Amino acid sequence: MSVTSTNNKETPELGRSLWDDAKDRLKANRAAVTSIVVLIFITILSIIGPMLAPHEYDAVYRDYVKVPASLEAYPRQDQIEPAFMSVAKRARLNVESYQVVDGKVEAEVTSRREIDERNTRRFDRSDIFENTQIINYSEDRKSATVTADVQYMHFYFGTDANGRDMLTRTLIAGRVSLTIGLLATLVAISIGVIYGTVSGYFGGKVDLIMMRVVDILYSLPFIFFVIMLVVFFGRNFVLMFIAVGAVEWLDMARIVRGQTLSIKRQEYVQAAEAMGVESGGILKRHIIPNTLGPVVVYMTLLVPKVILLESFLSFLGLGVQEPMTSWGVLISEGARNLQGAPWMLIFPSLFLTSTLFALNFIGDGLRDALDPKDR
Repeated sequence: MSVTSTNNKETPELGRSLWDDAKDRLKANRAAVTSIVVLIFITILSIIGPMLAPHEYDAVYRDYVKVPASLEAYPRQDQIEPAFMSVAKRARLNVESYQVVDGKVEAEVTSRREIDERNTRRFDRSDIFENTQIINYSEDRKSATVTADVQYMHFYFGTDANGRDMLTRTLIAGRVSLTIGLLATLVAISIGVIYGTVSGYFGGKVDLIMMRVVDILYSLPFIFFVIMLVVFFGRNFVLMFIAVGAVEWLDMARIVRGQTLSIKRQEYVQAAEAMGVESGGILKRHIIPNTLGPVVVYMTLLVPKVILLESFLSFLGLGVQEPMTSWGVLISEGARNLQGAPWMLIFPSLFLTSTLFALNFIGDGLRDALDPKDR
């Protein structure tokens, strides 16, 4: 009789890390998830949109200055005839008859002198007509038939005071504003977290000296730094706002220092020190991960702060320069034209407001997800 013994080996369950818990908690936050989707959508739209838009961001249409936003194509039927008559008058042509059939203008014109074929350029220079031809000349060439195709265009967000498409400019402005905000924020967060963590953890004279440096930098006027950055980096707004981020780290350093002073007194940090873990390992594994909640919240506040700062610098002539633009610049222009062209303010404001709300909800969601007290 044989006895068979079966050894059942149970597979040990793997522990869940802080990041796994944070990811699940973030997914459960509907407002944060929706905001992430909105922010990703705005980012993709800002990157790809200008390449798919029907107009260039710096293209000027003199015949479409401050036209309202519309899903219908321009020009409207009541705009074609006045535009044709205006061009014909500048060409010193008298319009005897006029008709529009299937998007093509056909007009009988006369003149006191011979009609020059080069007059077609006057019509083609217009944003409304193209492929202009002068045919059926009379024997004395003082009368002829002018034909031209009507060039239809769409301006879904309307145009600005210079006749530029607001849709393309809003999307290209989003690319600029988001790039500026993210670059400056990443630089500020990186410097501020490292600086504040080292200062708070080591304490003593190290903390005293490092914080006095921060106090000295706080006392210097910000515009002084801006002028210095423009001198060193020129008009390259990307490099300039990376340097601006290198100035905006002061608040972050103080926040992280305060968190570090509290965290380094916790039992798990003291246990790590007793086990002989090096300072670098403690900072990397225990201090910095537990400061991520306030860091993320501050980051979501710093991005809009930098975007608004860019608007202020552009107003002073130190930031984004024409024909390039940003949401801050468009909103500033729209505010000046609010009475006659409200769409110039509405669409950039919607994009900027949606981005700011999304960043705030994401910050709240990440703060809750990364808070170790709520695990």
